[in-house]
Amino acid sequence: MGLFSFLRKEIAIDLGTANTIIIENDKIVVDEPSIVAIGEGNKLIAIGNKARQMHGKTHEGIKTIRPLRDGVIADFLASELMIREMIKMGTSKSKFFSPSLKLVICIPSGSTEVEIRAVRDSAEHAGAREVYMIYEPMAAALGMGIDVEAPAGNMVVDIGGGTTEIAVISLGGIVSNRSIKFAGDDFTQDIQEYMRHQYNIKIGERTAEKIKIKVGAATADIDDIPEKFVVRGPHQMTALPIEIPVSHDEIAHCLDKTIAKIESAIINVLEKTPPELYADIHEKGIFLAGGGALLRGLDKRLAEKTNMKFYIAEDPLHAVARGTGIALKNVDKFKFLIR
Repeated sequence: MGLFSFLRKEIAIDLGTANTIIIENDKIVVDEPSIVAIGEGNKLIAIGNKARQMHGKTHEGIKTIRPLRDGVIADFLASELMIREMIKMGTSKSKFFSPSLKLVICIPSGSTEVEIRAVRDSAEHAGAREVYMIYEPMAAALGMGIDVEAPAGNMVVDIGGGTTEIAVISLGGIVSNRSIKFAGDDFTQDIQEYMRHQYNIKIGERTAEKIKIKVGAATADIDDIPEKFVVRGPHQMTALPIEIPVSHDEIAHCLDKTIAKIESAIINVLEKTPPELYADIHEKGIFLAGGGALLRGLDKRLAEKTNMKFYIAEDPLHAVARGTGIALKNVDKFKFLIR
């Protein structure tokens, strides 16, 4: 048995638009941004954090690529290179042979057959022998400790980088769901556009991400108000450097439209939910996961809009990855896995 486990590797992958997380033996072994740097002749130069440091700072000979857009594979070659290298980073190596790989990968609940095939093909080209897939909201529910096979309604909202996944789960299946392409990346773009229109200052994706983390909020009415964040960049007209202090209420205003779309999608899923399950959800509340759940005051705003209680996962950034790891240990038991 010991030799068999040495010949075979079992890993779970949360293949996200913003970050890719790999779990082996219940431990997170890789947690890196989903980005690659490629040189001439499609030569891989860097992945993850090293590639992210190059983002927006490259010359003609190097380009940085985010292989996933809106939760699905947008660049097949780059995704294959990224998956292959991240698996190498996370798993123990052997000088003599490559172990047989068994993977469980999470995918958006709104994935088409073509998008599912693209994920499977990328994983197989990266060396996987067995590939199983799980929908993101199901993985998030497992990662938060929800009994997904119970005859009770549980509602999960997973706000990732490229998609927001909303699902009502009961008896090991998704009863009603929506997958919308408004999520963390849209918050970042909203901030970039706001700074450009309001202050005539040009900022890059990384700076907008930093603003989102430092002073990002879903509503101006929050308890722990962060200090203003000073943004530095060139003026659009003069190209001279300027400094702008930005407050949380400004960011709440600029994110309003995107958050309203998420609110609308949540209400739409609730409308389609059978009455008995709706009653369960009203009693238990709705669970928030994903990086977007960390936006200050988001749970408060959503609760006011829906008249439901909202609970943020203990570790929202890793809830989906941990759930994918649980699915890996139960591939024979969970019938909802896509084979």
